[in-house]
Amino acid sequence: MVRTRSRTGAAVGALAALALALTGLFTGGAAPADAAARAVPAHAVTGYWQNFDNGAQVQKLADVQDAYDIVAVAFADATGTPGQVTFNLDSAGLGGYTVDRFKADIKAKQAAGKSVIISVGGEKGAVAVDSAASATTFADSVYGLMQEYGFDGVDIDLENGLNSTYMSQALKSLASKAGSGFVLTMAPQTIDMQSPSNEYFKTALAVKDILTVVNMQYYNSGSMLGCDGKVYSQGTVDFLTGLACIQLENGLAPSQVGIGVPASSRAAGGGYVAPEVVNDALDCLAKGTGCGSFKPSKTYPGIRGAMAWSTNWDATAGNAWSSSVGAHVHGM
Repeated sequence: MVRTRSRTGAAVGALAALALALTGLFTGGAAPADAAARAVPAHAVTGYWQNFDNGAQVQKLADVQDAYDIVAVAFADATGTPGQVTFNLDSAGLGGYTVDRFKADIKAKQAAGKSVIISVGGEKGAVAVDSAASATTFADSVYGLMQEYGFDGVDIDLENGLNSTYMSQALKSLASKAGSGFVLTMAPQTIDMQSPSNEYFKTALAVKDILTVVNMQYYNSGSMLGCDGKVYSQGTVDFLTGLACIQLENGLAPSQVGIGVPASSRAAGGGYVAPEVVNDALDCLAKGTGCGSFKPSKTYPGIRGAMAWSTNWDATAGNAWSSSVGAHVHGM
């Protein structure tokens, strides 16, 4: 996701065919009883809230549309210590929004049944977790933010590469510290989820016992391979369904797969689709209806839902995305 401008794509054009080995699907357990007040719904909508002003409508956390079940605060900031992250509320850019008000708004969202998590990364967020020491530092610093602000968990949106061995170690350590109700989401680029051998995909599989959802970014991408080995262009229903199929057929449970898209045509450099196309893709995957030329060989009724970059861009466009996709997801 982007801080001040659209993220450039990692790969464009046709890719060589990949051998995708089908593995057993994982089914996540139910949320603990003490987390029931804000357990992530079976079909959920994720939205990124911008802690900065980049031309989209400025929001306070309280302004985030009710359709969003998981609100990812974008973004945590890297420090000079490997693996360490911190968070700095952009009070000036957000019209004098105070830390106390921000914390109160997090509690209010949670009281309404929402989960609020801290997102690490973004286009410019270079956080290196590439050693045992930095993995420990990452887990400790994110847990510190959870304690300080009340975040329910973390979103991994590292677009400059990650090490699956140490990131998995960090996330498992963090989950053990956080305990029940921990929410873990990921937002890889399309190139990162083309094969289970990719580091991002390996990380998702390694932590699938604590993973809430992977909302891959189906935009700023160019063309990619679908699970049938055919090339699909971004901005189409086939791109959404054909690429989601790779995750669904290679180890992630349907409940751990979401469709990440721009909330408006201004939110990304390419890959925007109308909300109705997102709804069609979800129906195609869940029920086998609304498909384009690609139709999966089976259906995945438990598919988690969809993600938008961002709640601010959604608001700028009159909340068209959350009104349509939100209602559709919650009606699945």
